[in-house]
Amino acid sequence: MSYMEDVKPAVSSFKKRFALAIIPLALTLASCTKVHSQQVVRAESTGHNQPDYLNTALPLDSRVNALVESMTLEEKVAQMYNDAPAITRLGVPAYDYWNEALHGVARAGEATVFPQAIGLAAMWDRAFLNQVATVISDEGRAKHHEFKQDGLSYRYTGLTYWSPNINIFRDPRWGRGQETYGEDPYLTGELGVSFITGLQGNDDKYLKTAATAKHFAVHNGPEISRHSDNYVVSDKDLYETYLPAFEKAVTEANVEAVMCAYNRVNDAPACGSDMLLKEILRGKYGFDGHVMSDCGAIADFYDPKAHNVTASPAAAAAWAVTSGTDLNCGTGRLSSFANLIFAVQKGFIDESLIDQAVSRLFKTRFKLGMFDPDEDVPFASIPSESVGSESHLSKALQAAEKSLVMLKNNGILPLKKGLKVAVIGPNADNPDVLVGNYNGLPVNPVTALEGIRNYAGVDNVAFSAGSALIADVYGHWQVLDNTVLYHNDKDGRLVPGAQAEYFEVTQGKMSDFSRPHFPVEMSGGPVSSEVLDSLSFRKTHSPVTNKIAEDYGMVLKAVLIPEKSGEYRFDGAGEISIEGRRINGSVELEAGVSYDLEIRHIFSVNTIANTAYSHLRDWQMRWVNVSTDLLAESESVAQQADVIVMAVGISPRIEGEEMPVKLDGFNYGDRSRIDLPAEQQALIKALHKIGKPVVVVNFSGSAMALNWEDEHADAIIQAFYPGEAAGTALAKILWGEVNPSGRLPVTFYKNLDGFAEFDDYSMANRTYRYFEGEVLYPFGHGLGYSEIQYSDLKTPANLNSGSDLEITVSLQNMGPYDAEQVTQLYVQMPDAPAGTPRISLKGFTRTFLENQTKASVSLTVPASELTYINDKGSRVAYKGKLNIFAGDGQPGYVDGTRIAQASININ
Repeated sequence: MSYMEDVKPAVSSFKKRFALAIIPLALTLASCTKVHSQQVVRAESTGHNQPDYLNTALPLDSRVNALVESMTLEEKVAQMYNDAPAITRLGVPAYDYWNEALHGVARAGEATVFPQAIGLAAMWDRAFLNQVATVISDEGRAKHHEFKQDGLSYRYTGLTYWSPNINIFRDPRWGRGQETYGEDPYLTGELGVSFITGLQGNDDKYLKTAATAKHFAVHNGPEISRHSDNYVVSDKDLYETYLPAFEKAVTEANVEAVMCAYNRVNDAPACGSDMLLKEILRGKYGFDGHVMSDCGAIADFYDPKAHNVTASPAAAAAWAVTSGTDLNCGTGRLSSFANLIFAVQKGFIDESLIDQAVSRLFKTRFKLGMFDPDEDVPFASIPSESVGSESHLSKALQAAEKSLVMLKNNGILPLKKGLKVAVIGPNADNPDVLVGNYNGLPVNPVTALEGIRNYAGVDNVAFSAGSALIADVYGHWQVLDNTVLYHNDKDGRLVPGAQAEYFEVTQGKMSDFSRPHFPVEMSGGPVSSEVLDSLSFRKTHSPVTNKIAEDYGMVLKAVLIPEKSGEYRFDGAGEISIEGRRINGSVELEAGVSYDLEIRHIFSVNTIANTAYSHLRDWQMRWVNVSTDLLAESESVAQQADVIVMAVGISPRIEGEEMPVKLDGFNYGDRSRIDLPAEQQALIKALHKIGKPVVVVNFSGSAMALNWEDEHADAIIQAFYPGEAAGTALAKILWGEVNPSGRLPVTFYKNLDGFAEFDDYSMANRTYRYFEGEVLYPFGHGLGYSEIQYSDLKTPANLNSGSDLEITVSLQNMGPYDAEQVTQLYVQMPDAPAGTPRISLKGFTRTFLENQTKASVSLTVPASELTYINDKGSRVAYKGKLNIFAGDGQPGYVDGTRIAQASININ
């Protein structure tokens, strides 16, 4: 804090004058992002020589230095925004660093959507996760070059992906835990390495894409206070839990970028922490890539409602860059780094640090081949046809199959063919629960209901939503289609479908801050029109200009004839009018009555946010009849079935990142309780009374306290958010075509008893490594249709300290089904002089076993894992008795033939 104490007095008197001056400066610089061309144009020159930075024969560092040295201070500072403007005189195109690829290319139109990250973790499969990331980077490259060809450089068109999230899911209340690989630092680190290497590729010269390890560090909720919280952690917890995955990302995967977090860590903002960014990241780990702030994190330094640890934007910017933050994601508050020009003038920061940051940023762009001919870059030729290809969708199905975790089965599963099935629950036909957050638009989404109907036949499957998700949040919205929408054809006849007309739009002014999108109204007559069979479309080009990312307006008219009377609500973008009356909220409609429906909507570029493409492609309008007695309907449906499959849980609409959601058990994206919402508990209990077998399928991004369900349901499957192939994978598992093989990457607790406050970052009594209470389902838990027995664990009797541990264990599939078995290796260090976790995962692997066959599995624990962290945060080689367990889960939760164990001495 001493640096900021020095500069704070110098800037405090300037605060009012500077705050007013920086707005037009930042807006002027931000407006440069309207230069869209991604092509490297010829730099202005008095001669005919090629600029050195374009000379591919020169070493990389020489090229970067040549470019940075030719920039003015103003140009360099502008390149430190996430939406870096073009430098026309040097031939440098505009570029936005912000892109996402958490479980598929996100926010850039259609892409193959894999299970949410927590579901990918449930696969416990390094090799397959690497394949998933390879598919994602294939599609990312294909999209980037298609955008480049069309002259687009908006957000979500680049190759710098702000994924993966390798924070530790230490508390089940965290809404963003779904984005992580779970609660264990070893599992998270191993999976992070696999994902990062899949994104970045294995070329000796070029990066395929640039991955980002986030959020560095000590960041896992609460969401509502993340901009102001100061998390105090011990050195032991820091190095034992919060940092190991980041260390592996840097030292083993050579991750290209790191994102610093919003919160403070031991008093210093993470994006201004010398301890984190200088001493640990670049010092101990040897990181040589670039660091970007989380979006708006630098403004939190001086925001009175956030950290408020310095007086002005200039001081905050200087602080962050001096500590090692190279790129400012500014979003709606624009860029705090715009103030660096003033900071240099006033001596808050030396220009050499600006040069260092800009060099790091351009080095990434050079490594991605952005300043080289496409023919030299091996990934530039990946075709756009690879996006959502058959082979990629097949990978999504495999991932979903591997990720589903069977928590309980009393023998009801697998189901017999020919059964009448009632599919009931608010998530049965809810597409939201397929994709989680940070997602693309799925190519072929299959809900649980659709998958079961496809597998068992429509005549054998009945459906009812049964209840809302919670309160007035529904999961069974339906797209309006030509079963209720009509229009008059040219002969005046009423025929199915809605008439859509598309218009040009007028442009608003940059100074009109009252409007988030500058295009404000439609003009002239319709340029084109079409009849829509359903109110859902994805357009790659404007129907007005036939260009990508062009603004346009739509006026849709139809005659709406509901099939059932009731109170209806609508969900979708646009201004809805019925019989000329603007609809806000719900509206009463009668079955068989004709209503004039009009929807007006402008599809527009958000210039400040620098986004366009993803917003212009996808549109739909859904509705739901909220007056239906869903419980009575579900009871009637269940009475006619042989078995009830209940699709329950929560959804990414009520758990996630800093959300405006305040409901019973939900708090601005986080959760305050971990059981099912009361509506769904009542539904499950009511249907259980009918006496039919009940299979519960829970969709959630976090652990659920399914206590009553565990006691009374016949089977339970944890689906997480399983990607676009969810329904197909679920059906194949329910009927035994696929043997379930997923394992929990988090602990499912019975309740929150014994938990410290959410913002207490001590690891005491958190996660399986430290929790002292009884749990519902332990970390690593998962059942299959075959019993797998473990035996003959072979280890050395003694091991020298500093040596790797090699073990083998025998597996036997005793059942009638082929199986993919996850073998888990845990250790205990009872002789450590400092407190250690009660047990720690140190190895895992997947093995395919045909039914009634044996196999031998070998695992190696590197010497670096046979260590403990002392109270000072130092890693110490362990000596003494080492207890080793290899089997189907944690010792104490699996026993007998499902686990093998041994003890050795480390000298």
